Amino acid sequence: MTDPIKKYRRTGLIIAFLIFFADQFTKYLVMHPLDLKGKGQIELLPFFNLTWAENYGVSMGFLTASSDFQRWALVALTGLIGIAVFVWMNREKAKWDIIALAMVLGGAMGNILDRARMGYVADFADLHFGDFRPFLIFNVADAAISIGVVILLARALLIREEKTENADGSA
Repeated sequence: MTDPIKKYRRTGLIIAFLIFFADQFTKYLVMHPLDLKGKGQIELLPFFNLTWAENYGVSMGFLTASSDFQRWALVALTGLIGIAVFVWMNREKAKWDIIALAMVLGGAMGNILDRARMGYVADFADLHFGDFRPFLIFNVADAAISIGVVILLARALLIREEKTENADGSA
């Protein structure tokens, strides 16, 4: 019989790579066949546009890299964070935490590759309601990271794991 935790971790790695490939594929589509960088914006729906943005920082533009040294330092920093998430995922035992960490890992890999290849992260998804934008312009990797973090936070704050009791009744 297969160990379910190994199965969850294997599933987590598959999810991480699917997110990575989906992120890179969508970025390829908007950059090349759609030439979003050249067009700037494509209106798709009254509340959703494809809008070109180059993010030289991390989440919400923090830690903006304005030199090659800062760019590679940011690649190294985010790479270390990605490694930490991978290690955490491989030590985790809860299925939903593994899945959430896989989402974070897959998104991180996509954005790290962008920063290493191009010096910035390509963003293009622009959700808006009139002039109100609930999010900055984002990409598939950003969405996966955000959803993964929300799952981790919700589980940490709202879900109590049952403690197993020892034979003597202690926890």
